[in-house]
Amino acid sequence: MSISFIRVDDRIIHGQVVTRWLSEVEADGVLAVDDAAANDPIISKVLKGAVPSGLKGFVMPVSRVSKRWDDIVGSSKRYFLVAKSPVTLMNLYKEGADFIKEQSKINVGPMSEREGAKKVGPNANVTEDEFKAFKFLSEHGAEVYFQLVPDSKKTSFEDASQNFNN
Repeated sequence: MSISFIRVDDRIIHGQVVTRWLSEVEADGVLAVDDAAANDPIISKVLKGAVPSGLKGFVMPVSRVSKRWDDIVGSSKRYFLVAKSPVTLMNLYKEGADFIKEQSKINVGPMSEREGAKKVGPNANVTEDEFKAFKFLSEHGAEVYFQLVPDSKKTSFEDASQNFNN
């Protein structure tokens, strides 16, 4: 399973991912990495059910993905990797899954308004921990950019950082 696209999206798998992004990238399936979703059979089933027929869907915790990383990237299948939070991606990277080597661009979709989060772009609200995770990923070679759908404006992490620091 090679990684053809990486996205941070607080809704994980939903209509925007399925209808817009999957039509723009080459993927044989979706790999959702989220500890809470993977450990909740109902949420896991709903997320897998949102994957279009003909594509494979996986919902796995960070530990399982990191343990299986060599098999995942060694597969002939291409997968769209999605995580609910940049903190999840940072933890995955720290556990040895070098997804940045596979795909250096990280697309950021919706991140809802929450207590303690600052607005950094359209539908993009980032907490201090999430900001630090994006910074970590960027410092390790990832090109992080905010873009809700393929035909919307891209905002680089560097530009979004200015909004966070104000």
